[in-house]
Amino acid sequence: MNLSIVNLASIAVFLSVFLFPSFNSTYWLKWRASLIPSTKFGADLIVKNGVIFTSDPSFPFANSMAIRDGRILRIGNYSSLQDLSGYGTKELNLEGKVVVPGFIDSHVHLISAGLQMARVQLEGVNRKDEVVRRVKEAVLNAKRGSWILGGGWNNDLWGGELPMASWIDEVTPDNPVWLTRMGGHMGLANSVALKLAGVTNLTKDPNGGKIIQTADGEPTGLLIDAAMELILSWIPEASVDERREAMLRASSFALTRGVTTVVDVGRYFPGSSVEHSWQDFSDVYQWADSSGKMKIRVCLFFPMETWSRLHGVIHRAGRALSNWIYLGGVKAFADGSLGSNSALFHEPYFDDPHNYGLQVLEFESLFNMTIASDMSGLQVAIHAIGDKANDLILDMYESVALKNGKRDRRFRIEHAQHLAPGTADRFGQQGIVASVQPDHLLDDADAAIRKLGVDRAQKGSYLFRSLLSSNALLALGSDWPVTSTYPLHAIRTAMNRIPPGWDTAWIPSERLSLNDALIAHTISAARACFLENEIGSLSTGKLADFVILSSDSWDEFATGGSTSVNATYVGGIQAYP
Repeated sequence: MNLSIVNLASIAVFLSVFLFPSFNSTYWLKWRASLIPSTKFGADLIVKNGVIFTSDPSFPFANSMAIRDGRILRIGNYSSLQDLSGYGTKELNLEGKVVVPGFIDSHVHLISAGLQMARVQLEGVNRKDEVVRRVKEAVLNAKRGSWILGGGWNNDLWGGELPMASWIDEVTPDNPVWLTRMGGHMGLANSVALKLAGVTNLTKDPNGGKIIQTADGEPTGLLIDAAMELILSWIPEASVDERREAMLRASSFALTRGVTTVVDVGRYFPGSSVEHSWQDFSDVYQWADSSGKMKIRVCLFFPMETWSRLHGVIHRAGRALSNWIYLGGVKAFADGSLGSNSALFHEPYFDDPHNYGLQVLEFESLFNMTIASDMSGLQVAIHAIGDKANDLILDMYESVALKNGKRDRRFRIEHAQHLAPGTADRFGQQGIVASVQPDHLLDDADAAIRKLGVDRAQKGSYLFRSLLSSNALLALGSDWPVTSTYPLHAIRTAMNRIPPGWDTAWIPSERLSLNDALIAHTISAARACFLENEIGSLSTGKLADFVILSSDSWDEFATGGSTSVNATYVGGIQAYP
């Protein structure tokens, strides 16, 4: 330390104590701090008198923690933190409330979710006439000729009948319409949109996609997976401002649910452009980061077709661009979805006996891209829902690991919803991340029984406990906007597994404990994307992301179903409310 500064500070002490005894002590402390170079050891914030779940099995609970510069300085009993309390330290009395690490949603489409929040919302609609009413309302508020966009519909909620263009043609005579089914693997176009895109009875199914037709061969308006590109290519791109607003809107909503980090797999799905993810990276995320507008942390995955581009960015800038943006890896698709009968199975659909589902990407191409991505050190995540798709990807991952050599690669399978006998064990044996979404089972229970038959549905669907018991790394998420991001709800679903209208659990042996579900939404979710050194648990050195719940005790949280989020902190700063 510079001796002249020390001498100056000493003179100030003498003058204030002996010559100016009435000198305000607060002003003196501030002035002294401005003269002496920072040697700060105290905390900015001490959170005390709570039930703090650390996610650390060796020290599962604490009642207080000290935070400095956005990170946890120390955690333990309040008395053990007293030496960290000093001038400027604030204290937050939790009054016995439960605190958990900030939730990590392991699978979202963040900007798509934000865009959907401003469009026709059909999630939870259980009547045909309500679909029509909401579309009609949107048309009344739109310009003639402009696109009406929306999504989230689930035909299983109104008995299973698939919608048709004729449902909405009468209320949309001058506006093209595109409404995606929940899951994003099927969409409904009205006749105006079909005509605009040139989709007729002569249009052939593209590879990896299907155009649904009537018995007379006419398109019904429904397009599956890669066939959606026939319509999507005609829909005007969301502007930069719209996408920025969507990201901020979705981030604010996520904070209300206690989500502090998301794994964003982007606006990329079969039939869409691989450029969307890269445009959002530069136009939205880098803009928000540089302008100080980021609200939650994001781990970004990009289309596998662009692996070399991502490798180049990581080589130049590293994986952590800031405390807000991490570059996760690459993502691809193996199959479609159960709801659109395009998930790939070993046996045909019970309600469609000639259909085994769709393999979205040609296997050799997927294999070669996976080898190249893995050899470049990138984490690979692949969407697989049907049992055959999961087996194909596990086989491929095994071959790639043998070819490229041993390393900590943490291959991911996104969804892993329906597994053949013995497949759950392979996840653990191969060290595969199972990135699953519990709330999907609420929508799929009845549909799975109808589409797969009772035996297959009961033996192989949403095998959370089996995956965990195999030592697979289980990470929970939502697939937002397919279902809303709501970790507390997803945790209850994983614990109870009771679909709407049911009195008993669907496959009760596959239920998770509260502790297992919490860990899967926090520290395991962090490990699943190589971020366990930064987030996921409340321990010394980690970023201070945490959620204060409404429960007054751990027992109340464990047994009650009404727990909600009282406050969300990101980097030790209150972000909600």
